[in-house]
Amino acid sequence: MLADVPTFSSFSVDDVDRALVFYRDTLGLDAEITDMGIVQLNLAGGARAIAYPKPGHRPADFTVLNFVVDDVDAAVEDLHARGVETKIYTDPDLGTDARGVARDNGGPPIAWFRDPAGNVLSVLEDD
Repeated sequence: MLADVPTFSSFSVDDVDRALVFYRDTLGLDAEITDMGIVQLNLAGGARAIAYPKPGHRPADFTVLNFVVDDVDAAVEDLHARGVETKIYTDPDLGTDARGVARDNGGPPIAWFRDPAGNVLSVLEDD
């Protein structure tokens, strides 16, 4: 039943106007505030996600959106040029380099960053 129905992801934010500016203007995504007062992200491949306002919002301590890129280093450089900080983890076992990219950790090269509400996002390289 559920395998054949449209699906979207959602996460909370503390300020939809700041979220809109970040996702639309900083990251360059197709984003808008809907009539319901939520930020709708229209993502590549027809996917979508929503960011909804939540009183008492607490940032997700897990990755809520992963952006698959051809070149994680180029993506990190672009994020830095847009004012986005990628080195958010300092755990030595995570193995991130000075720019915040984790490599050779059993998965693809990946860098994490936060939205203005503190939610964790990532760019990761696909083989």
